[in-house]
Amino acid sequence: MPNPREVLELIERMRCISNDGERRALIERLGAADRPTVLSFLNAHGLNVCMTSDAALAAFGASDVLLRDGIGLQAVLPVLGMPAGLNMNGTDFIPLLLKTLSPRKVAIYGTATPWLDRARVALETATPHRYADLQHGFHPVEHYIAQARANRPDVILLAMGMPKQEQVAAELKRALDHPVLIVNGGAIVDFLAGRFKRAPEAVQRSGLEWAFRLAQEPRRLFRRYCIGAFGFAWSTLRLRRAASLRTRGTGAAAPASTRISPSPIRRSPIQKEL
Repeated sequence: MPNPREVLELIERMRCISNDGERRALIERLGAADRPTVLSFLNAHGLNVCMTSDAALAAFGASDVLLRDGIGLQAVLPVLGMPAGLNMNGTDFIPLLLKTLSPRKVAIYGTATPWLDRARVALETATPHRYADLQHGFHPVEHYIAQARANRPDVILLAMGMPKQEQVAAELKRALDHPVLIVNGGAIVDFLAGRFKRAPEAVQRSGLEWAFRLAQEPRRLFRRYCIGAFGFAWSTLRLRRAASLRTRGTGAAAPASTRISPSPIRRSPIQKEL
């Protein structure tokens, strides 16, 4: 099981986006990536997973860009002495990213039919890209590596849920040798396909979108949102204690903008650039 300090170091590596200008700059840099580059989103569920799984923590650690997703971490980051920034949830940011990038060849790996085909229709209407390779999310990772090597997409959108998609992304990053942006998208394909509805904007602004999703998928999401809330509270206490112990050990708190690279999670050159 990971040490809370290791998870704290992962959180400190999250990119804090404070305004629209920084968001646009990030999109430009992601579009210019010249090697396999992984974009991930960390939310309360992902934090819980990382606190209990070395494999999940290592998979998230392979991300070149890690963004905050959701109100859970928005509340926790100030407690840990870090800025929360904008809510960069993938459900909003990924469509914006795909609409903004110049025309690319895109592969989608995840979910299942008919949602894959419906999402492709929606994306082809809304974005300038060619969606050349659609694969459901239940193949072994070797299948996705073979597909990506054969088709050499410019963007790979993964929609498999946490932490499987982060683990697949890490394997793709290690195996591929061409410039490709690998995006961990979670349920984004299901939303685009109309399988699940987004919460009304007023509900989103209130921070209660999780309750709207729970009402749509109570059996699957009850454990994540209801039971997981207690785990998240416990994780927050452990992380706060780890931050406090480290501050005592160094004699001063690290600046909120500091990004620390933990020893078991090595940063690639692209992480330093982005």
